[in-house]
Amino acid sequence: MEKHSNGLTKQFVLLLAITCGVVVANMYYVQPIGTQVAESFHVSTSAIGSITMLTQVGYALGLLFIVPLGDVLNKRRLIITMAGLSSVSLLSAFAAPNFQVFIFSAFLIGLLSVVPQIIIPYGAVLAGPEKRGQIMGKLLSGLLVGILLSRTFSGIIASFLPWRSIYLIAPLMIILLTVLLAIKMPKDSSKNTTLSYVATLKSIPLLVKKQKVLREAAVSGFFMFGTFSIFWSTLIFYISSPVYNWGTFAAGVLAIFGLSGAVAAPIVGKLSDKYAQRTIVWLGVLMQTSSFIILHFFAAHIVPLVLSIILLDIGNQFGQVANQTRVQNLGEQVSNRNNTVFMFSYFIGGAVGSFLGTTMWGIANWPGVTLTALAFQACAIIFHLFVFRKQS
Repeated sequence: MEKHSNGLTKQFVLLLAITCGVVVANMYYVQPIGTQVAESFHVSTSAIGSITMLTQVGYALGLLFIVPLGDVLNKRRLIITMAGLSSVSLLSAFAAPNFQVFIFSAFLIGLLSVVPQIIIPYGAVLAGPEKRGQIMGKLLSGLLVGILLSRTFSGIIASFLPWRSIYLIAPLMIILLTVLLAIKMPKDSSKNTTLSYVATLKSIPLLVKKQKVLREAAVSGFFMFGTFSIFWSTLIFYISSPVYNWGTFAAGVLAIFGLSGAVAAPIVGKLSDKYAQRTIVWLGVLMQTSSFIILHFFAAHIVPLVLSIILLDIGNQFGQVANQTRVQNLGEQVSNRNNTVFMFSYFIGGAVGSFLGTTMWGIANWPGVTLTALAFQACAIIFHLFVFRKQS
């Protein structure tokens, strides 16, 4: 059986990657079934927007207040406990007697879906510096597959079973994974720091101040994921317009091309172990910029549209894998807190990108969307080449 550093077998890495994908998928199951949920609870479809919002709020709070626990508590115990609790939040949604309980369950689902952001630093520590990029690439690949296929999964299940079935099948999958994690994860009773939880939270601003690489990765992640979110939040509007006259099914088919990023992630991870991670981030920035140049001029043609999706998703993976590897290389004792900073900035960038993308669609249609994305990319280029130039 082939092993990675510190006993990380291929099978164990696969288990961690699957766990990342299955848990993060919890946040996105509701999106294709929103109309069914609204009908079931006798609320307007616009009220379903509050579910997405509360899930995102929960996720942001989880990044800030739960992920840093990985630097205080035993990581193995924390991952297993949080995975088990995430299944409880799904069962709460399954059994929700009214809309108020369901949206509270949605908040809990977001809060507890940060398990992958505890697993990623855990895998990075076990991998060691030699294999860190490779292992993180595989874990992030699992994460991306979970995000991309979650909507397909819930849409298919809800087409022949009641929508609540999704929130019964999902926790059963997580319970199975939790049992496997309890069996497979190396037992280690040690804690990661002598700091208290409150002291750990208070130390986060100091980590940002002291670590220039962390600041650079956080800023880069903000703009790169912001660009990524601008596209995916507005694609359905564009292909539903007279340019294509397509619907949600076509959007789902196009999303499959986004799996190119998931396929690329392990390759990017290996490159991150061999070459300068900052150079790999730069390649990602160039790919995303090229993608939106194509989208600005040629999106009305299907081949350039598909090419731009592939470039955008692979470019985003170049940026995320390389940046997150850089962050994890800053020190094992602060790995979870550094990951908190990076992912919080990454997540906020995505939220801002989604908001600006949909806003600019309403103001200036597709040219407004593409120019906003190119403005994000211009910021990423300026920060990379000039603001953080001395760190190369």
